[in-house]
Amino acid sequence: MARCTAPVYGHRTESGRANCPVCGRQGRGYGYRPTYSPSYASPLAGSNSSGSGRVQGSGKRTTRATWSRPGSPVLYTPTQLQDLTPIRERIEVVAKEKPELCDAFLCHAWADRQGVAKDLHDLLNARGVRVWFSENDIPLGVPFLRSIDKGLAKSRVGLVLVTPALLQRLAEESVADKELSVLLQRQQLVPIVHGTTYDALRDVSPLLASRNGVSTAEEDTLEKVAEKLADFLIVRPC
Repeated sequence: MARCTAPVYGHRTESGRANCPVCGRQGRGYGYRPTYSPSYASPLAGSNSSGSGRVQGSGKRTTRATWSRPGSPVLYTPTQLQDLTPIRERIEVVAKEKPELCDAFLCHAWADRQGVAKDLHDLLNARGVRVWFSENDIPLGVPFLRSIDKGLAKSRVGLVLVTPALLQRLAEESVADKELSVLLQRQQLVPIVHGTTYDALRDVSPLLASRNGVSTAEEDTLEKVAEKLADFLIVRPC
């Protein structure tokens, strides 16, 4: 007995319906409209052959990135892929030319240095990400601003930890503001929004707010943010 192919192939076009051994036999007179609407989510363009396209609870489609390792559970939204792909491509080029560089420079507010900034650093470090972090990489007695400058030069990309404390410091034109200015010029910058919103960031730094990154509001936890960043930052041997 012939079966409708819609549950497998979907009648997304009239030709698809016409090729179905069941629905193709039905009349298609004037005013015909396909009656079947597929309930599944089609894989996004750019997803790999494993069919990793999914729809999150928030309704956002997600897929694996081409740089992710096989079987990686890390998924990205289309907007993240669009904004992060050029940065990732640059990371891969620099990684080949200068493998000694740190994977990332962590820009953060002074008030966060023993709190969320340290937590993020430790989570990334545990996942194999080499992070330039002022609390660990500036020895006592060394000029602070000059060390920051060297840290920026020794890193492939900048991570900006956006917290309420950072928003306050940016408004006051602090050291974090100087770091951010350099990172914005380099174009190699990924914001991590934690405990605040992009709207609040836009009021202080429209340029930074225009860059898509990751947020604990979307990823749920700092651990998941670190997992995604590690997937994005680490260049594995071919």
